[in-house]
Amino acid sequence: MQDNNAFLKDKVALVTGAAGDIGQALCRKLNTYGIKIMLTDRNGEGLQAIEEELLAAGGDVRAIRGNLEDVDFCMDLPHKTVNAFGGLDILINNAGIAHKSMIEEMEPDVYDAIMNINVRAPFFICREALAYLRVSECGTIINLGSASAHKGYEGQSAFAISKHALLGLTKSFACEAYKDGVQVQIISPGAVYSEMFNLLRPDLSAEELIQPEDIASLVGFYLERRKASFVIDEVRIHRIGKEPF
Repeated sequence: MQDNNAFLKDKVALVTGAAGDIGQALCRKLNTYGIKIMLTDRNGEGLQAIEEELLAAGGDVRAIRGNLEDVDFCMDLPHKTVNAFGGLDILINNAGIAHKSMIEEMEPDVYDAIMNINVRAPFFICREALAYLRVSECGTIINLGSASAHKGYEGQSAFAISKHALLGLTKSFACEAYKDGVQVQIISPGAVYSEMFNLLRPDLSAEELIQPEDIASLVGFYLERRKASFVIDEVRIHRIGKEPF
């Protein structure tokens, strides 16, 4: 850990979707800064695995299994984090689901699940976290968005709607929170190698895609500059083989 990042040591982060490919990479990165982490995911086996890995690496972590479709569970997460660690400094809304389907084939229950997890959950977690982030010296929210918020893709209408909404939430909440010293930011990547993305684009190989560790590095880039004289509202990236812009 570099000296100029020492202010991050012992800060507290809440990470959703911690058991997924991107979530695990994020948590490993946070752990290198000495950040305390509350992990949450609905995948109990995966959650236990990343918790044990981080503990073995000397991390200070806790894990709470739950489903982000349960709004009460979402709203409890910031409070449980504070109860466990005494504060909350960083919120990373990473959890998300996708389903490849043409509009005429989309089932209402699948649509609702996408909206509940990708949009409603971050909204209410942010709502409950704000009071704690206001009193932090580096209150930060980082949302994991998608290139789908900027460009349409066949068979991804519901996912795209959810990521447009998450981008809108980020913009609006940033305007509400910055006066209290809280930064609300978003990363909007193209194709990232993960189990979820394989459902959308099985035609692309892992070697062609952005890696989860690249997303973790961007989160680190945000956090390391938390006390800089500038703010990065959004980072948009695409896989190296994709045409620019």
